[in-house]
Amino acid sequence: MGPDARKLIQKVSPNDFSNDKNPFGTFQEIEIGMGLARAHRVTYVGELGWELYVSTDQAAHVFEAIDEAGADVGLKLCGLHTLDSCRIEKAFRHFGHDITDEDNVLEAGLGFAVKTAKGDFIGREAVLRKKEAGLSRRLVQFRLKDPEPLLFHNEAILRDGKIVGPITSGNYGHHLGGAVGLGYVPCKGESEADVLASTYEIEIAGERFAAEASLKPMYDPKSERTRM
Repeated sequence: MGPDARKLIQKVSPNDFSNDKNPFGTFQEIEIGMGLARAHRVTYVGELGWELYVSTDQAAHVFEAIDEAGADVGLKLCGLHTLDSCRIEKAFRHFGHDITDEDNVLEAGLGFAVKTAKGDFIGREAVLRKKEAGLSRRLVQFRLKDPEPLLFHNEAILRDGKIVGPITSGNYGHHLGGAVGLGYVPCKGESEADVLASTYEIEIAGERFAAEASLKPMYDPKSERTRM
């Protein structure tokens, strides 16, 4: 993952990774090093990149080939906390925290992923009912204006001075320069503009911190970087 991901993967594979042949949301079977893999052009960090699915017996070789080829293009090994920091800046939802099987896809801001006109599917009627009745809450992204405090989850969200719910997940946003969190805000009968017109604070260890709120990803809201 990253702005030089295409440059790196082309060094270790003869396959075509251009936008024309391998656009975002597609996959292909590839040769990589002396191995084989499925390369999925998807992302959970909001950057250009590929997820590689490699058989167990070839995984070590493929990793070593990528690691060696990446030495002169700035490759760095990153872990789960780095991934989580990047995904929350992009407002990517985490299943189990931000979304569960008890949450409505429209209230979670994921309506773009559900096509009710394509035919019947499990949950279709629930989506249509919610669409007709209107949303009772929305998942909002928050960024603390003070760069020092940290967010994890379950911190109280205050809207115009009143607690309206918890932060469902949080981490530090290094690009945005402050802690970032997601959480649901009641919005029955309100427009998006109404939700964003309020003043928000997040309470951490008994202290309240001013927060910026957004219904769109604060980082690369048009997802241009993933399609570069």
